[in-house]
Amino acid sequence: MEIKRLHVGKRLSEVSIHNGTVYLAGQIASDTKQDILGQTREVLGHIDRLLAEAGSDKSRILSTQIYITDMANFPAMNTVWEAWVVPGQTPPRATVEAKLADPACLVEVVVVAAQA
Repeated sequence: MEIKRLHVGKRLSEVSIHNGTVYLAGQIASDTKQDILGQTREVLGHIDRLLAEAGSDKSRILSTQIYITDMANFPAMNTVWEAWVVPGQTPPRATVEAKLADPACLVEVVVVAAQA
């Protein structure tokens, strides 16, 4: 079976697609001057764009892993997440406090989804 990769870089690909499943690399905000609300909105926007490019959307997410640098930001991150997810289609999810590679990043989200 073919593996298709999108936005291939030296270190990683942003997307891999195999057998109707879309795997996204961890998505972070480009504008790290934003607070947790802004960074989460930006990250979810990246996910929307990449899923669309891969022939999927947020209603087809199979699982999500969220890494935040401070659990004090958990409630605010959740307000953005809850406004974004499709009601009745909320995916399985784990949220973990973690030290991220770039200290200015407050949230990183990894998604696996089915193609439409």
